[in-house]
Amino acid sequence: MYPDDLEASDLFEGAKKQVVVNAYERSIEARDECIKNYGYQCVICKFDFEKIYGAIGKFFIHVHHVKPLSEIGEGYKINPIEDLRPVCPNCHAMLHKRKPSYSIEEIKK
Repeated sequence: MYPDDLEASDLFEGAKKQVVVNAYERSIEARDECIKNYGYQCVICKFDFEKIYGAIGKFFIHVHHVKPLSEIGEGYKINPIEDLRPVCPNCHAMLHKRKPSYSIEEIKK
């Protein structure tokens, strides 16, 4: 079946399903230290949510683990300055487009 053969009434969304995933603990203190050091601007594209969106963008940024938590293991003592970087959601998504993740330098190119 090709997309042109589908009727709009054949497309469904919203059904519930159960998904089991591993969730890794994150330190809010480490996140805060990262942002205190680097600020709220994306280290890749320099996007600043407050400059574009005003008050609703203030204090908004994702924080990326340079080495993914899934590779670190339990009880890793994180260094917020070396191990974390503030990135916008778009750049964060691009960093994780493959496994292993792209490096920040690769996405900056």
